[in-house]
Amino acid sequence: MDDLEHPREPSPRLVFFDLDGTISRRDTLFGYVAGFARRHPARVPKFLAVLPALVGYALGIHDRGYLKGALLHAVMGGALRDEIQAWTDEYVPKLIAQGVFEDALGAIRKHRDAGDHLVLMTATVDLYVPELAMALGFDAYLCSRVSWREDRLEGWLASPNMRDEEKASALRRTVARFPGRWLIGYGNSAPDLPHLKLVDHAVLINAGKSLRKAAAGLPVEFQYWL
Repeated sequence: MDDLEHPREPSPRLVFFDLDGTISRRDTLFGYVAGFARRHPARVPKFLAVLPALVGYALGIHDRGYLKGALLHAVMGGALRDEIQAWTDEYVPKLIAQGVFEDALGAIRKHRDAGDHLVLMTATVDLYVPELAMALGFDAYLCSRVSWREDRLEGWLASPNMRDEEKASALRRTVARFPGRWLIGYGNSAPDLPHLKLVDHAVLINAGKSLRKAAAGLPVEFQYWL
């Protein structure tokens, strides 16, 4: 199944949750950026500056990490930490109240009540992931980091994009700190499969036919969340 340490004890468990499409109903980063632009209307036209990066991504010239950084840099670049923190303080409660699956909240609560160690692991960025992880009751978070110039946001990624094999690497690093733990992973898409291949029990949320086929052979459970 994997080359991580064996044997592993079933409790307390080490549990990894993806965010977008697993806990949240849709992509959280674009909602975060768009909401900041609505809060600061002079920034709305700056979305046009993302078009070259978007074209480059469509042509295979740029990867998702570059596109993510280009979006943040174009629309939110130059914003002060206090401005961003004020929006984060507003965005996170709204997201939890309106933008997450109730079944996800139930699963998180169940693991927390069981004493499991919960890790939020997501490709989105550290502008709001720390606050979201804390609000949801996670013990730790792993995410992409963004760059700053003193107290102003630059927006380009300052770390590898926490996606695909990078998630698997992050899981391995975390597991090394908690030897012998039983591993559970929640995800919802093909980019989650590299790290879900390493866990003892994988849960795929709202998986379509192609994802179910791609996950064949994994110790996987399919769940439909509302």
